[in-house]
Amino acid sequence: EVQLVESGGGLVQAGGSLRLSCAASGFGFEDNVIAWFRQAPGKEREGVSCISMSDSSTKYADSVKGRFTISKVNTKNTVYLQMNSLKPEDIGVYYCPTSVGISKCPYLSVPNMNYWGKGTLVTVSS
Repeated sequence: EVQLVESGGGLVQAGGSLRLSCAASGFGFEDNVIAWFRQAPGKEREGVSCISMSDSSTKYADSVKGRFTISKVNTKNTVYLQMNSLKPEDIGVYYCPTSVGISKCPYLSVPNMNYWGKGTLVTVSS
C-alpha cells in the first residue's frame, strides 16, 4: 500500500523558515518522483516543487524559486522541503504526492499525481 506522510508544518512569522518532511512507503522509492503541492483556503491546489528519486533533478514553481529547496534521503525514503523567507501567501496545507511509474518530474498539476498524503498545515503570520 502506497503511503505518504507529511510532517513539519506549523506557525511561523513572515521571514521565518520551516522544513517539511515526507515519509514514503509502499512503492519503489528510487524509481519515481515526489512532489510538494499546497492548497490555500479557498484556492485551488497548486504545485510547488518536485524531485526525481533517480537522478535528483528538481522543479520549482516560480513563486518559490530561490526560497524553497527540495531534497531527499533515499536510504530513509524521505523527501524534504526547506522553506525560507516565508510569506503570508505561502499559507496552506502542504501535500507530498507521488506519480508512481514516472521517473522524471512532470508538469506540476494535480492530475499528474496519483497518490497523496493527508497534508500538513503551514501558517505564516505577518
